[in-house]
Amino acid sequence: MDTFAVALTLFLIIDPLGNIPIFMSVLKPVDPARRPKILARELVIALLLMLGFLWIGPLALTTLNLSPEAVAISGGLILMIIAIRMIFPSRGGVMGDEEATEEPLIVPLATPLMAGPSILATLVLLSESHPERNVDWTLAIVGAWAISAAILMASEPLYKLLGHRGLKAIERLMGMILISIAVQMLLDAFTGLGVSS
Repeated sequence: MDTFAVALTLFLIIDPLGNIPIFMSVLKPVDPARRPKILARELVIALLLMLGFLWIGPLALTTLNLSPEAVAISGGLILMIIAIRMIFPSRGGVMGDEEATEEPLIVPLATPLMAGPSILATLVLLSESHPERNVDWTLAIVGAWAISAAILMASEPLYKLLGHRGLKAIERLMGMILISIAVQMLLDAFTGLGVSS
């Protein structure tokens, strides 16, 4: 995969447009003047988590004695579950109907909404498969994160522009693309295990 393809995949996994209603709901109890600062903080934490998993992930695999195929299969399954919930949302959306009552810190905005299990597994897999291209993957992460951050920082005007139905339609479209990516991750993992179709 080239850097642009990886950046696009990461952007689709982050799903900033689909996350807009959830971010707005979580930040609703917070003073409007503080929301941009909190959002910026959570976005930076998410970026640091993603970069950490990219650069330290293979060491964690070795320590836990996990194969790249195991990470690919688990990441593919998690990604598929998230994609299915994007296409067929349950009451309350992808993350359920828990309502925030206080200022969020790390959970749920930085993780699992931005830096969730599927994107972290994808990053570990990329680093394990092509460690010599970690600089390219870093550029892909920063690019996907920057576009996602810009969208989420403009969440209120975007919500007014696109409306709830418009955002849902985009989220379902992204979900369909993510299912294809998840299936490809699983196929690649099975190929790595020597399972032929």
